[in-house]
Amino acid sequence: MNKIKTFLILLFLTSCQVTETITINTDGSGTIEVVQLRDEHSYMLLSGEKYSKEEKFKDTTYVFQDYITKYNETFLKYTQSEQQLFQKYANVKVHVKKSSFDKEFKTTIVFPFTKIEIVPNLYNTEDYASDLQNNYALTAEKHFFDAQYSFDGTVFKRTLNVINEAEIQKNKNQIKIFKSKINSKDLTQTYVLKYNFPRRIKSVSNATAILSSDKKSLTLTFQLLECLEDPVSTNLEVVLE
Repeated sequence: MNKIKTFLILLFLTSCQVTETITINTDGSGTIEVVQLRDEHSYMLLSGEKYSKEEKFKDTTYVFQDYITKYNETFLKYTQSEQQLFQKYANVKVHVKKSSFDKEFKTTIVFPFTKIEIVPNLYNTEDYASDLQNNYALTAEKHFFDAQYSFDGTVFKRTLNVINEAEIQKNKNQIKIFKSKINSKDLTQTYVLKYNFPRRIKSVSNATAILSSDKKSLTLTFQLLECLEDPVSTNLEVVLE
């Protein structure tokens, strides 16, 4: 990843709010939703005069299976293991809106599951859709972590495994420089986990989690750049009564 691309990604993420919401039903089924919302005030502070000159409009909704079907000729060129990876995303639904006029830049990714263990890493969805559309090799992707979830009826686990430590270390320097430049700015850059369970929560591994009044839900808030520096810090274990 070159320095210019890294800077652009950091510019976006530093003015972004990411919310991951999971709802698990009594039978273990449920939904996971990831929302990436650009905070307009923060982005304006960072982009300066370019903010008023921005001209973008996109409003599209798709199910990942649509890409597999539409670009099936490309899909069939991938290896069997790569095709199986794409198939894990088949039921993922994506809505992307980027409007300079409405000042709304938001991406919503939703996946319904019968059991949470089948949930793919939703943060890779748009990259994989782009690969199919443009016939890109998956080996060109530089994903830093893999997100996995499990629930046995009582214990829920969210586990992020680092898969490219070298890239994370390389980007830490860029993040450090970037953080020094934005330190004096009042920016919104949060990463929020909102989890809803079928029974009351007995314990949470992260002491900063806030429980709802009925103790069936929790909210956990991180600073986004800190999560990029240390993805494993977002790991979580929740034990239900």
